[in-house]
Amino acid sequence: MLGASTNEKTVGQQLRLAPGYRLHLFSDQVPNARFMAVTRSGDLLVSQPKLGQVSLLLTDRNGDGKSDGQRVLIDGLQRPHGLTLFEDWLYIAESNGVGRVPFDHSDGRIAGSYQKIVTGLADSGNHWTKTLDRGPDGWMYLSSGSTCNVCIEKDPHRATIMRFRPDGSNFQIYATGLRNSVGFDWSPRDGALYATDNGRDWLGNDFPPCELNRVEQGGFYGWPYANGDRVPDPDFGVGKGGEVQQKIAASIPPVFEFRAHNAPLGIHFLRSPEQPDAYRESALVALHGSWNRDVKDGYKVVALHWQQDGSIRTEDFMWGFLGADKSTVYGRPVDIAEDVRGNIYISDDYAGAVYRVQPGEASQNNVDAPVTNRPPISAPKKPLAIDGGAARQGAQIFERRDCARCHEKLPLKELSRKYTLKQLADYFDTPTPPMPNYGFSDSQKRALAHYLMEREIKGAGRQLEHYLP
Repeated sequence: MLGASTNEKTVGQQLRLAPGYRLHLFSDQVPNARFMAVTRSGDLLVSQPKLGQVSLLLTDRNGDGKSDGQRVLIDGLQRPHGLTLFEDWLYIAESNGVGRVPFDHSDGRIAGSYQKIVTGLADSGNHWTKTLDRGPDGWMYLSSGSTCNVCIEKDPHRATIMRFRPDGSNFQIYATGLRNSVGFDWSPRDGALYATDNGRDWLGNDFPPCELNRVEQGGFYGWPYANGDRVPDPDFGVGKGGEVQQKIAASIPPVFEFRAHNAPLGIHFLRSPEQPDAYRESALVALHGSWNRDVKDGYKVVALHWQQDGSIRTEDFMWGFLGADKSTVYGRPVDIAEDVRGNIYISDDYAGAVYRVQPGEASQNNVDAPVTNRPPISAPKKPLAIDGGAARQGAQIFERRDCARCHEKLPLKELSRKYTLKQLADYFDTPTPPMPNYGFSDSQKRALAHYLMEREIKGAGRQLEHYLP
């Protein structure tokens, strides 16, 4: 089992990549790694539903191919899964709803209080994960799988893709008949929404296929009455009345079929100009792998290429998670994320790992020597407008709480680079341990933020004076 002994040697000997790419083991310390999001600073957020938390993996700035460190960003959540970043908010799809929290991209920290904006969604039965992403139309999209293998759902929100506005308003069902569409993304070619879907079990090794659907608003995609290209389901479609037959006839068939039980999860269209021409605007899909099959199948990442005639061609992109004996499992890929520099991240919930795939030829076994990354690009900040009166009040708070005692060991550095005044004030709602939450009022938070910023500016001035002639 790779999860107990993941290391670069194992990865280098077992995992293989498509030509033109190189591989690093970015982190092997992310138990139950599921869905991901990349911050503006290039750090990686990873959901860990079984641990109830989201972790932050720092980008590789020292060029050794690994994350420069990681920490739990937020915990105490109800099986968090889907993640997306919009403006200065981190959105998290929990199994029973959606929440958001202010997020500071500059240093990868929570900058305020977590608030639920969608509540009341059920997470009973099978397929409790919720996946979340923001569409090009500005709506937030949310998928929810079925409660069962095959059944007539009582809850209209299950086996659907839904959407809502970023503040949680205008919640609506977007498409139905999708048994378990864990992954979805929008094509940069045609702007269409494409979603993977896991076919039902217990109909043999090779039926029904798993699906890729082109999802349209109001569309019905067949489940539970039909599987694949409108093939009537033996339990809920065959021999049923005219109403069911009409539903099957009106259902939208998949645009591509994966092998049965391959369990396609995350899908991501490659967008970075750093990608080779043959892969740019192609989609990568993580095949989590079969369990309901005599001989295991899947356990790899495939690339989908759209042809001129509209057909879709598939090829292996990353494989080796399943041993040559077809019984030994080394890993199970879940999700794919990409940053602006073309780094591709692939999560693995079986191994508790995240892999980084980069464009460029590998030196040996597709595992490359460390590379030097370019520094992140950041825009200059406006000068801080310090309120002297607020700063004086903040100094009294700082002294009264004896904050200096702790911060002699934990010095406060580069606050003005990491935070705006408002972000620093909001930080006191959810401070990083060991700092307690003092329950400051808004005016106290503002005063403390102004004092700390002023203190830093004056300290920098004294240091500068020391070196001036």
